[in-house]
Amino acid sequence: MPGAKGARIRVLIGPEDGASNFHMRHFEVDPGGCTPHHQHDNEHECLVLKGSGVIKSAEGDRSFKEGDVIFVPPNETHQFCNTGDGSCEFLCLIPAPQQSCECPG
Repeated sequence: MPGAKGARIRVLIGPEDGASNFHMRHFEVDPGGCTPHHQHDNEHECLVLKGSGVIKSAEGDRSFKEGDVIFVPPNETHQFCNTGDGSCEFLCLIPAPQQSCECPG
């Protein structure tokens, strides 16, 4: 998506698995990389598996590290940025989109 840099997403559980309520995704962000700065109607629940970074939002920047959990409320503009030296990886759970969605995280 426009605005993303060095970020990859893999759907672990999604529509192809018959998941009609929630989807689980794995993100990997390179050092200096980020997801797009965006917002959408659904909330996110994230678990940081590896690395560290900053989530940028209208509420201000919040640092995160391995083992942290992150809640992103609906309609909050947000962006995950890797500020560490190594790869940053996190799981992201979202409600199943009602239509096709390119939600990056």
